[in-house]
Amino acid sequence: MKTMLFTTSFFFLSLISKSQTPEITSWIINPGSETGYGNIPSNCQAVQYTDDDVYVSCTCIPGYDIGPWTGNPNEPSNQDFTFMITRNPLENTGTDVVTGLGHIGVWTNGVSLFNPKDAFSYNDDGVWNQNAIVAEAISFDDCLGHPAPNGEYHTHLNPTCLYDDTNDQEHSPLIGFAFDGFPIYGAHAYENTDGTGSIVRMESSYQMRDITERHTLPDGTVLNASEYGPAISNQYPLGYYIEDYEFVNQLGHLDKHNGRWCITPDYPAGTYSYFVTIDENLDGVYPYIIGPTYYGAVQSGNTGPQSGHNTVPEDALTYSPTAVVENEPSSFSIHPNPASEFILLSSSENLVNASYSIINSWGQTIMKGTLKSGYQVDVRALSAGVYFVKTATGVTRLMKQ
Repeated sequence: MKTMLFTTSFFFLSLISKSQTPEITSWIINPGSETGYGNIPSNCQAVQYTDDDVYVSCTCIPGYDIGPWTGNPNEPSNQDFTFMITRNPLENTGTDVVTGLGHIGVWTNGVSLFNPKDAFSYNDDGVWNQNAIVAEAISFDDCLGHPAPNGEYHTHLNPTCLYDDTNDQEHSPLIGFAFDGFPIYGAHAYENTDGTGSIVRMESSYQMRDITERHTLPDGTVLNASEYGPAISNQYPLGYYIEDYEFVNQLGHLDKHNGRWCITPDYPAGTYSYFVTIDENLDGVYPYIIGPTYYGAVQSGNTGPQSGHNTVPEDALTYSPTAVVENEPSSFSIHPNPASEFILLSSSENLVNASYSIINSWGQTIMKGTLKSGYQVDVRALSAGVYFVKTATGVTRLMKQ
């Protein structure tokens, strides 16, 4: 079900000003009339920004097909959210802020992301908290999402229909932002934090605890008998509760927040980034997206009951990702075009070792790479639609079959 809606308008991308950084340009913006589930306007409805913040207006309905949800009586509805993302995220140097219930971030298509908890605990005592990925898995659709009782469609783990999580040859795209303002990437990244090395799958530093009874917490706290969790069994296997996992420093690539400070294609100077964590079978790995706590300082207005309805300042600018440009100059052409598997760039200029990017109709950079001898680019991972191939020498439109 990895299908995405693409506009068929033929236009070239406008140049992005220095003030328009990834927290502004990374969103999938509805071109005006696309609808999703229940004929609700899909993806992001508007992106507006000031020097300090970005305001993302969205319905919480993606542009791809969702549902059904086995055993879940809830129906997705228009949430009319306006999330606020700081443009100046800062490390939280005080007490760690726990990711609470409800939305803790937003994907680039305006869909909410939740932490791993499902709001239930053993004996309702709040000590052994159920893992939604295990306890509610039957209610997830093929895109690994489901609606909450208030109609808020969301995912607790990898948003598999939003990007190609099987592509282990390229750095995964930026696919969301946590509510501390730091970006969230897909599952694959540069091996080294300085942007070097091969592309590898980011590994969590959490592991399943080696326990036979649920009498202690991951930090070593010994519980009273009244706080013991249920016996480990087929009904309550290891992993059924969040407390069945423990953090082991440097076990994987990522820290206790499930991120790291590193160079990414969107942030060549480096930034703190969260990463989706999956295994070699594409199954989610705890803590799935963001760890139990945020890395950065969290702004008010996005989290907690009735949140996500921020007021856009009157002086905010509106971001328009695309613009029609007639006769855009370019020193290269693409063959074949339309294409289904590979494209070759033809140019009178030497493009060996030149960087290229492939941009979708909403202005999102979804692939990046470096041209090798022969100028061949693998486009098999792209869904059918209109794209733009960009190098330092120009932009050329690509039709993907």
